[in-house]
Amino acid sequence: MAIKLKRIYDEPSRTDGVRILVDRLWPRGLTKEDAAIDEWIRDIAPSGNLRKWFGHKVERWPEFQRRYKKELKQAQNKQILQKLARISGIATVTLLYAAKDSDRNNAVVLAAVLKSSRK
Repeated sequence: MAIKLKRIYDEPSRTDGVRILVDRLWPRGLTKEDAAIDEWIRDIAPSGNLRKWFGHKVERWPEFQRRYKKELKQAQNKQILQKLARISGIATVTLLYAAKDSDRNNAVVLAAVLKSSRK
């Protein structure tokens, strides 16, 4: 099945499948009803220190990816990754994020890790 990425503020779609918010903080100005999420897995998000360090600065993107992938390899995250891999193996999963930059955010890294684990 597919792993999709979508900004949480975008309109939900029937083709989204299982909608999972992967940010540590709840998106500003959005109610839980409007978010239409199936699950919020905040523990898979980058640590607070890494998130603050990155600050969505383009020049820090390569290092952010490296550090976040390292965090994802930690034991507590491995179980969550396995859960996400199982879900994405049987259904379409849309990883939801709040960042304005659709090319450089934690969901992009997470999706790449999940896709590479399938191989």
